[in-house]
Amino acid sequence: MDNRRTATRPGLSDLRRVNFARRAPAALSGLVGPQYGAVTLPLHLAWSGLATFDLDQPRLRMSYSRIVLAEGLQDDLVRFLNRNLLVSLWPTLRTLVSRDVREVWETSFAELAHEAQAAA
Repeated sequence: MDNRRTATRPGLSDLRRVNFARRAPAALSGLVGPQYGAVTLPLHLAWSGLATFDLDQPRLRMSYSRIVLAEGLQDDLVRFLNRNLLVSLWPTLRTLVSRDVREVWETSFAELAHEAQAAA
């Protein structure tokens, strides 16, 4: 087996990070989704159960945000995430998403990295 080829081949985590980075918006200010009320996610996002989330309920707000971050394409992220809500939830939300999502978003958006450090 050629170790040089194996050593340079990206791992699954690397590929996931590239995928999440491609989907991320250019700026948090572009996230214009709802902050309050009931929101129904399309099937390609909420494919495994609950599809309508009451953003006035803390647990549902967290679940909704986690699903959109993990499953959303760039258009979904812009449409369903809200900048102010995401920033306020980030210190807790960052513990609920995968390490790949967390690292991409904190690397891409200094504001989220700052929120994570401030909460630590």
